[in-house]
Amino acid sequence: MSDVPTTVPVCYRHPSRETYVRCTRCERPICPDCMNEASVGHQCPDCVAQGRRSQRSARTAFGGRVNRGSWVVTRTLIGINAAVMVLSIATGGAGAVAGGGMGGLFGGGTPLTEWGAVLGYAVYGPAGDLAEHGVAAGEWYRLITAMFLHYGVLHLLMNMYALWILGRELERLLGSGRFAALYLISGLGGNVAAYAFSEPGQMTAGASTAVFGLMSAFFVILRRLNLSVAPILPVIVINVVFTFAVADVSVAGHLGGLATGAVVAAILAYAPRDRRTMIQVVGCSLVVLALLALALYRTAVLL
Repeated sequence: MSDVPTTVPVCYRHPSRETYVRCTRCERPICPDCMNEASVGHQCPDCVAQGRRSQRSARTAFGGRVNRGSWVVTRTLIGINAAVMVLSIATGGAGAVAGGGMGGLFGGGTPLTEWGAVLGYAVYGPAGDLAEHGVAAGEWYRLITAMFLHYGVLHLLMNMYALWILGRELERLLGSGRFAALYLISGLGGNVAAYAFSEPGQMTAGASTAVFGLMSAFFVILRRLNLSVAPILPVIVINVVFTFAVADVSVAGHLGGLATGAVVAAILAYAPRDRRTMIQVVGCSLVVLALLALALYRTAVLL
């Protein structure tokens, strides 16, 4: 009787390596470099990846994915605002940094702010080439672009500091997607309010419309979690007083952002667990539609 040669198993990912260890899930041979320790035995890289895909990601109390400390939306928003400030300085020169409002602490207007700030309706342009401008003239993009434009570096730094403080905490509590929606809808709400309730020729810009929305949202979420509102209530009061006390501040924009942020936060925080995401999406969509309806009404009045 002749001996039958025995084939030594080799790693399925590294055919040159002999091994007698098999994946406990798929039973394919794996070498030490491919072994991933499991509760029982070892698993191959493919089975580990498949297992991760099948696991449900951890969720916040309001349905968003748990933020592991990256604060990607907060960092991205700050980066966009800073980049737009650089462009504004490039188009407006030193006057874009300081020398404008607030006793010269804020900067003046630039071609970029003139292009993207909230403006109801005005006619201006080079001599002999006047043109209609403003949201009422069809420049609807201003309701979005204005929340990324600032009058000077100090104006930018004030808003970005508030965004960094509030944004990280809200992004952790809500998840990145819901936080982004809160920020953008709050900014839109403030800008629509500025359009609807300010003089047609008045230009306004700044992330403060969205930042005020974050303030009120933080208040609503603390209440929903049965936590003390002491950390945010004085901040809201001080900023509202500042809004009314200082000249050249958009009262309508700040209060509009404050109100919109509270409404959106209430939708996100109080949506019932059953079909929560759908209710949050529908609720936020209705807020946006209501804001657009207000903007359309204002346009009809101006024209």
